[in-house]
Amino acid sequence: MTLAGNAASAAASAPERHTAVRTTPTSGFGHKVGSLLRNGIVQAVLVAVGLVWLTPTVGLLVSSLRPGTEEDSSGWWTAFIHPSTLTFSNYSHLLDNGDITQAFWNTVLISVPATAAVVVIAALAGYAFAWLRFPGRDAVFLVVVGMLVVPVQIGLLPVAKLFGAVGIFGSIYGVILFHVAYGLPFAIFLLRNYFAEIPKEMLEAARMDGGTEWTIFTRLILPVGKPALASLTIFQFLWVWNDMLVSLIFADSQSQPLTVALQSQMRQFGANIDVLAPGAFLSLIVPLLVFFAFQRHFVEGVMAGSVK
Repeated sequence: MTLAGNAASAAASAPERHTAVRTTPTSGFGHKVGSLLRNGIVQAVLVAVGLVWLTPTVGLLVSSLRPGTEEDSSGWWTAFIHPSTLTFSNYSHLLDNGDITQAFWNTVLISVPATAAVVVIAALAGYAFAWLRFPGRDAVFLVVVGMLVVPVQIGLLPVAKLFGAVGIFGSIYGVILFHVAYGLPFAIFLLRNYFAEIPKEMLEAARMDGGTEWTIFTRLILPVGKPALASLTIFQFLWVWNDMLVSLIFADSQSQPLTVALQSQMRQFGANIDVLAPGAFLSLIVPLLVFFAFQRHFVEGVMAGSVK
């Protein structure tokens, strides 16, 4: 019995030894070299994609620093051969243009309030739809979701007529109100779904401790919802900052944003690249700064939605 038991034990342990022998090479030098090669290939591909993606931005930056006389005779990439030709005179002339500077501040005055109003109102409404009980809650939320499928072009003329009747057509206030109205459905839908994923036990514990709904919203919901709020802030700001259709309809010459001002500055065939290039890069750099300012919370929101 002892011999049989030993044999059985040896037979049982044989596959384990065999498995151990088979798995040993995977942690050896060859496996490490292969892993480094695979990682190197992936990183090289990502770097190549990043360079291709950044090429238009780099080209725009270089073009904005080149004299207008050189744009007709050579491409922007030739500036790397003769970097001494680069100058900031285009930006000086651009900032001396009163229409462009006024349009830039108009863009700020439109984008910041429109973004802040959408985020604040959508956060309050999202919390109400997610955790408060009131008559017709689901029906109202369905109406909000249904408004997502309404194209912005449908509301341009009726809203323009309404704004004309109340006296705000052609003003910054009209542009802001339009962006807020059409940005709220998506914002409410996004935040409501995010807030609804918060564990119910957290809210019940806060209520048992005597917390009011306002206290729960400001001290629990908002801190937990930072990733969603950051994502919404980035999306809304980019939509408003880069908009031209709404501003073409609702803004006059005194309230037009930068996108409309650059379009109006174009000469025949876009020959004034010395004005358009620095203006376009000025319009590009502000959204980039906003994105990098909220990048950490934005990445947290993406990762939170991908991990159970």
